Amino acid sequence: MIKEERAAKENVTGRAPSRLGRARVALLRALAVAAVAGISVFVFSIREHADKFAAYGYPGIFLIALLANATVFLPAPGIAVVFAMGGVFHPLGVALAAGAGGALGELSGYLAGFGGGVVVENTAAYARVQPWVRRWGGWAVLLLAALPNPFFDLAGIAAGVSRMPVWKFLLFCWVGQTVKMAAFAYAGSASLNWFFG
Repeated sequence: MIKEERAAKENVTGRAPSRLGRARVALLRALAVAAVAGISVFVFSIREHADKFAAYGYPGIFLIALLANATVFLPAPGIAVVFAMGGVFHPLGVALAAGAGGALGELSGYLAGFGGGVVVENTAAYARVQPWVRRWGGWAVLLLAALPNPFFDLAGIAAGVSRMPVWKFLLFCWVGQTVKMAAFAYAGSASLNWFFG
């Protein structure tokens, strides 16, 4: 176990990182955590105005999903808007726009994990999610993104802590988010038809 930890700390040349390299990584981590905190506070402060973005069609839906998923542990009204917009626009278009926005928004959790994940590493919920992400990688991200649950931020943090490649995180997150958003958009479309059909 100690050999594995030492190998994880060493760079590709086999040498331990220099003091400057460690300082650079620490600075990047601090900036990532500060960016996540700033984004979360901003999105939380404008949550009452999210419905106004829907007037812009699919780009508005994309933006709502991006902002709703950019918060870490603070609620935002993204899924409710996707449900409502599924009755106004084509549900597949809503799902694709919201899935793409949601996946990009989830980068905030990934960045929080890359930044250290110190805030959640000792919680029971993280202890349950982290082994899934470590063992199953992108497939765990896809499954957790596809299910409406409050723990996906933990999966993003675990992916960042485990240094999952960003492209892999985004791809699996996008597929999962799109599946989830399609379910809500089609449900919104069906409910509108049921009420007024």
